[in-house]
Amino acid sequence: MTTLEKAIDDVLRRDACSGCGLCARLDTAVQMRLDDRGYLRPQVEGESRPVPDAVRIFERSCPGVTVSAPSVSRSSTPHRLLGRYEGIWRAHATDPEVRRAGSSGGVLTALHQWLLSQDRAARITGAAAAEKEPRRTVPVTIMTRDQALAAAGSRYAPVAALDNADVLNPGSAVCGKPCEISALRNAAPDLVDGEAPLMLSFFCAGTPSQHATSTLLNELGVPDDQPVDAMRYRGDGWPGRFFVRSGKHAASTDYEESWGRVLGPTTQWRCKVCPDGVGESADIVCADSWRTDERGYPVFSEGDGMSALIARTPRGLQAIRDAEAAGIISLSPLPIRELAGAQPLQVSRRRYLFARLLGSRLAGRRPPRFRGFGLLRLAVRHPLKAARIGRGTFQRVRSTRSR
Repeated sequence: MTTLEKAIDDVLRRDACSGCGLCARLDTAVQMRLDDRGYLRPQVEGESRPVPDAVRIFERSCPGVTVSAPSVSRSSTPHRLLGRYEGIWRAHATDPEVRRAGSSGGVLTALHQWLLSQDRAARITGAAAAEKEPRRTVPVTIMTRDQALAAAGSRYAPVAALDNADVLNPGSAVCGKPCEISALRNAAPDLVDGEAPLMLSFFCAGTPSQHATSTLLNELGVPDDQPVDAMRYRGDGWPGRFFVRSGKHAASTDYEESWGRVLGPTTQWRCKVCPDGVGESADIVCADSWRTDERGYPVFSEGDGMSALIARTPRGLQAIRDAEAAGIISLSPLPIRELAGAQPLQVSRRRYLFARLLGSRLAGRRPPRFRGFGLLRLAVRHPLKAARIGRGTFQRVRSTRSR
């Protein structure tokens, strides 16, 4: 093994890989493949040819090794649970077609189209259904309005955005999961010639197994050996339904059933100990701005899509303001406490993450290093619940490792 291969192997042995695809940018021999559990993992195929200082870049940037919270600038406002921000709004695309196609308010899709039309980005790296096999999700390069629309909507399945070489091209923008953006942000000074790409992200609850998609399709009457003509996880409404078409057969199910019962429970372990599902390393972040009931719980009834939009950096803030001035997106104020109330998973995960990390380490599984998120301070505010969560994590990890 090369030194880089050993570093990758260490992350894999600890089950700390998020499947972001960074290693594929560090060595042309690294290919991202589905493992037997249905998650994307790096494999070295052929002769290893790492880039200069590959190990140093990997150890500083790989989300399976370390993730550091970005520093808070003078102009930004810190928030202990949802991260720093320059501005925060309710938002939606002003184009009704774009708004309906997106998972929530279509804001990311609208921004993609606008960045391209204004030559603010020559291309955008994103993710979409594979053209010949819509069951699978693949990294794509977006260069037109039609390509942006085709990539609209969440994809609750493994995909490695950084497995697309275009993320390193000058003049690009990148839309990816928070772990992918964190990895790119840290690696960009060594890998990108010139200014780093504009980085867009979204609140992420984790990456489910590809097997969960197969399970859902089977339940909807589309077995593994039957061709799929079209498939979406969300979109065409808010929150939108999981939909599949295979020949003359079409079927769908709602968000609570698809994500809540089938997809969500299969998220990989690295996602369950993620400190940054809210995309702190990005310039711009979108999230679902769920309506809530009288108890404060999110309501998933269908309606017109609405996003929460966050500017994390001055660069992101400028892009958002310019897009609003151009009439591409509509903005209204959103108190951050309301967003926190609409995102209970993100709030709870960060609040009790220190307990999960401690329980995992005591059970023999070494998690990545997370710096600057104030996790211990958050946990001690609720010591009894943190202790219960830590004990539960210890028992689950120990049980898994003993099989």
